[in-house]
Amino acid sequence: MKSAADCLRAIREYSGPPLRFMEVCGTHTDSIFRSGLRDVLPETIRLISGPGCPVCVTPGGYIGAACRLSREDNNVLCTFGDMMRVPGTAGSLAEARAQGGRVRIVYSPMEVLDLAEKAPDLTFYMTAVGFETTLPIYALMLEEMCRRNIKNVRFLTAVKAILPALRWICAGGHAIDGFIGPGHVSAIIGADAYREISGDFGVPVAVAGFEYEHLAAALWDLVNQCRAGSAAVHNLYPNVVTPSGNTAALTLIDKYFVKADTAWRGLGVIEGSGYVLRPAFAEYSAGDWDADSDISEPPGCLCGSVIIGASAPTDCPFFGTRCTPLDPVGPCMVSAEGACGIYYRNRERL
Repeated sequence: MKSAADCLRAIREYSGPPLRFMEVCGTHTDSIFRSGLRDVLPETIRLISGPGCPVCVTPGGYIGAACRLSREDNNVLCTFGDMMRVPGTAGSLAEARAQGGRVRIVYSPMEVLDLAEKAPDLTFYMTAVGFETTLPIYALMLEEMCRRNIKNVRFLTAVKAILPALRWICAGGHAIDGFIGPGHVSAIIGADAYREISGDFGVPVAVAGFEYEHLAAALWDLVNQCRAGSAAVHNLYPNVVTPSGNTAALTLIDKYFVKADTAWRGLGVIEGSGYVLRPAFAEYSAGDWDADSDISEPPGCLCGSVIIGASAPTDCPFFGTRCTPLDPVGPCMVSAEGACGIYYRNRERL
């Protein structure tokens, strides 16, 4: 494989038509900024952020349901810290806690099981948010709940599948010339999973890691594929990602979860793009959180457009003024993987 310097030298020599490459994963967006990779690309190559931030795509209706559960007697709402300030239909979880709601930040879902055993009179609700990367952890949590006979934990699920979202973007006519495949998700689903994207839509995919040399190699690969008129899936992260993925994790996921239609903030309902508990484990579900109740953004907020790469964070009139990490209007400014938050942290380089 070429060195990063050789890859960038070849990329800078590109003189063809303009290209738009989407880095699906928010961690890739952050790595690209930190490495300075954007600064050395020719003007004909544009990098755009995609829908790979789980916090960003979680609908406001879900946040509203979580807030309501936290305020009900004998309930404890457990969540990761990056969900606390995400705006929802009934405010944020941080606001719910300030108003008396029982909201507890956990650092691992397994913490919830110990809490539940120590307080059997309370019901603990876990905000199950993420992509295929975090889904095996929730499946392991369920496995352990069954083994330990823990009955006072419920899952409020909003776990997403990445491929239906990429299909939605391609089918919607959004001009994407290539995808940088997310390393973490790909470690679970496998590189071959993206063949449906390259085959059905003629868009090349380069699965990449998170270091400077990984991303430089992915961009070089996509430029070469576009120049040659190719649309293949190339796995440039073979030390972590296999063609078929993590079969043990996929088997565990399939045991407890099934695909379902689900809502994405700013996008709408996408067919088969979410995971819910199988009927056999329905007793552990927090129930329907009214997914269709709020998939829109506040007037003027462009998060829905940013998520699909149709707008850059800096196109939003609220960016850096009315909307900041300390006082966000939309979810893309909240998460460490959110495009708006990443652009804000690197605003001096824009």
